[in-house]
Amino acid sequence: MAADSTHHLLLYEYVEDMAERRGPYREAHLGHIRAQQEAGKIGMAGALGDPVNGGALVFQGSSPEEIEEFVAADPYQEAGLIRSWRVERWNLV
Repeated sequence: MAADSTHHLLLYEYVEDMAERRGPYREAHLGHIRAQQEAGKIGMAGALGDPVNGGALVFQGSSPEEIEEFVAADPYQEAGLIRSWRVERWNLV
């Protein structure tokens, strides 16, 4: 499969009380995602749960290493709001 047709899911597990704690970092986090959307690397992204307990992002044409770099630079990660994360290759049919 060509690199530009490879898809990965990035799944975040957030800390408890994320909805209350994310405020100071939310705009920077969303800007971080928007930059990758504008570059054509992220197709979709959004929060999971009600109340919010995680996030899911669909990457297109990015390697797991590039996604790891994205996570490391995510303002939520820098602020300690991401409890855990994982990357899964998404094999579209």
